[in-house]
Amino acid sequence: MQLRSVFLPIASTGRRDLVERLVQLLGGLFLYGVALGLMVRGGIGVSPWDVLALGVAGSSGIGYGTVTVLVAIVVLLLWIPLRQRVGIGTLLNALLVGPSADLALLVIPEPPSIWIGAPMFVAGLILLSFATGLYIAADFGPGPRDGLMTGLVARTGWRVWIVRTLLEGSVLLIGFLLGGPVGVGTVLFAFGVGPLIGWFLPWATRMRAARSRQLARAA
Repeated sequence: MQLRSVFLPIASTGRRDLVERLVQLLGGLFLYGVALGLMVRGGIGVSPWDVLALGVAGSSGIGYGTVTVLVAIVVLLLWIPLRQRVGIGTLLNALLVGPSADLALLVIPEPPSIWIGAPMFVAGLILLSFATGLYIAADFGPGPRDGLMTGLVARTGWRVWIVRTLLEGSVLLIGFLLGGPVGVGTVLFAFGVGPLIGWFLPWATRMRAARSRQLARAA
């Protein structure tokens, strides 16, 4: 298989547009990791994939950020039979979110009570949704988990909500059995992340498209 059939093409209106979008991608991924750190420190539960990562980390002794990277790599391997095409954003997502989360956990202290932890979680959820809008709008390819979902939808013909529910339900169950933290935050994430991303992503996409048009006219 030729490399160009494996990797998504990179389109841009010029060098400045490409550089700005790369900065947006990296900034979004870094903020995504910070958001994960805030939600973990919140102590009221985490997203299904992070229940899995924390469960594996707790049972294996491997750091949370490292496990996050390893899980992303395993998910990317599952792309192979699905014939999903990889973007530079996909690879950077897999490699950078985990270390960014570890860095955030180093500098964010544990809250003294749930009255501080719960707002930290909510702030993390909002930041994660904003960061998701940023890195998706940069248009360098989907994240590993999103690509797995869309690949399964394309191959099975099942509805998106069925595939997403099966995926997240499976990782949640495995993570819970490994001792990952499930709590009210897990429920808040399940019901809150979709509407929040639904607001931030169109906004980020409009801003990015307008900026790209501006750079194209100036070229």
